[in-house]
This record gives sequence, structure tokens and C-alpha cells, in this order.
Amino acid sequence: MKIVITLLVLLTMGITEVNAQKKAKPIDFNAVINEAYSLFKNEKGGKNADYIPFLDKVNSDMYGIVIVTKEGQVYQVGENKFEFGIESIEKVFTLCMAMEIYGDSVILDKIGANQTGLPFNSVPAIELDGKRPSNPLVNAGAMATTSLLTSHFGHAEAWDKVNAYFAKFAGRNLTVLDELYKSEAATNAHNQAIAMLLKSYGYMYDDPLYACDFYTKQCSYGVNTRDLGIMAGTLANGGVNPVTKERLIKEKYVPKVLAIMGTTGLYETTGEWMFKVGLPSKSGVGGGIISVVPGRYAIAVFSPPLDKAGNSVRAQMAIQYISDKLDANIYSDK
Repeated sequence: MKIVITLLVLLTMGITEVNAQKKAKPIDFNAVINEAYSLFKNEKGGKNADYIPFLDKVNSDMYGIVIVTKEGQVYQVGENKFEFGIESIEKVFTLCMAMEIYGDSVILDKIGANQTGLPFNSVPAIELDGKRPSNPLVNAGAMATTSLLTSHFGHAEAWDKVNAYFAKFAGRNLTVLDELYKSEAATNAHNQAIAMLLKSYGYMYDDPLYACDFYTKQCSYGVNTRDLGIMAGTLANGGVNPVTKERLIKEKYVPKVLAIMGTTGLYETTGEWMFKVGLPSKSGVGGGIISVVPGRYAIAVFSPPLDKAGNSVRAQMAIQYISDKLDANIYSDK
């Protein structure tokens, strides 16, 4: 009997050790991203954001994938040098800066954290959510968040302060794509109207047209896929840039940022995205999407053609594949 018990104990110990080895087994990130790249490089769905002339002209065949681990390892495949418009992905890092300055309760009170269920530039969403911006990741909320920053620093210093903060996330100085900025500034009457509406309801904290233009300039930052991977990797690493090792946002605020990304990062399709993929993410109409696996790594994908909600078609497919392949879903216990 003792012999049997001993054998069972040894067998159990062996299974436990095997399971531990499986969990500790290094992930072959290169293999996974190369698979994702090959699988979807010929995908032809979606179309460029043609309502912004500059974005409409970007080569729709470009496609790149980057994974950045919390240790600062960078894995990449495809187009990772071309600088495209960061667009709405900038909203995440504007939120980070505002949260660092004001704290999370101010963001909740002055902006909000609720999904609108409507397009990112919806005016009815403002009216339906108590005449307020709803959350920092739609245009209304992003401009209101930006106005918190510009009012805090003053117009003379605001751009230099924000620009320096974004550079720390990317690990290099970012430049505004002048042609993109001019293209957007010439076609942003709708955003100007949203900013004025927010001002009338008391949810704009600086001159509304100045905040709108400032926001437009932020959306015009030129980034490559690697930049986005490092920026998102900072959130995966608890607020510390995994490459430069500099802390950029307090660790206690990172879950708040990820929560908002997880509820509204892909606009009105975020619920379906979280159902299928389970990763807090943020898209931009320039064709980029970032996704964060907290405490482990971040994924960034660039591909210009978008679905009707404004999210890159190919990037969604690639990230879903990577998430499934690596059991990355934050709601899974694997």
C-alpha cells in the first residue's frame, strides 16, 4: 500500500512538473507573428479612411506586426519603418498624461468612462449620455481630455510638454506629419462643432477651437509599427517603458486605462472584439491597432484598410490569431 501511495505521489509530482514546464516554456514570438503575417497578407477587405485625403493615399497593401515584451524584447515582421498617422491611438496616451496630472477620479467626473455604442464622432452620443463626453477614447472625450492638459500647462508650453511625454512613450522624438495635419485641419468642422457643443454643456476646460486644433495635431503624429509596440508595451509593463526603463504613468492607473480600452477601444464594435479576442486595445483610422496583454507583452499591427467602424481589417485578424495562438485572452486562466 505504501508503495502504491508513493508511486501516486511521484506521478502527481511529475504531472505538476510537466505542467510547470509547459507554462515556463519560452514563446516563439517570431514564429507566431510570421504565421499571422503570412495568413493575412493577401486580405483585401476594408478601405482606407477616404474622408481624410492624406490617409486615402496611403498604400493599402502595407502591413506590419510587432510584439514588445515587458522585458523590452522586440519582435517584428513586415512594414515597420513607414510612418503613418497615429490618429485615435493617441487618445490612450493623452489619457495617461491627464490621469498622471489629475488622478483617476477627475477623469471619471470630468470626462466619463462609459461606452457610447455609437460611432467615434457621434453627436447624439453626447446628448444621450447626459450631455457629456462619455469617455476619453471617442472624439468628444479626447478633445475634453486634451483641454485639461492645455489648460493645465497654458498655451505657451502645452505642446512642448505633451510632445515630450509622447516621445518618452515611443522612446524617440515623434514628428507631426505636416501634410496629414493640414489635411485633417481642413476637414475637421465636425470635430469643431463637437468641441463647441461640449463647451456649451460645461465639459470643455479650455478654448474649444484651440483644444480641437491641438487634438488634431496630436492625431497627426507620425509613428511606425515599432513605435506603437513600445508605447503599448509600456502599459503591458505596468507604466514603465520596457526599452528605456523610465516610468511614465503610475502603476495604479494602468488598470484604469486598460479598462477604458477594454470597453471602448474599438468604438461600437468593442464588445464583439472583447468577446472574440479578450485584449484591451485601441484602434486608429490611420490603420494601427495596439493590444495589451497586462504583465506580459503588447501587440501592434499596421494595415490601412478599415471596416465601417474605423478599425483596421487586417490588424484585427492578425491580433485575433496571435491572441488565440498564445492563449492571451485576459479572461482565460490558461
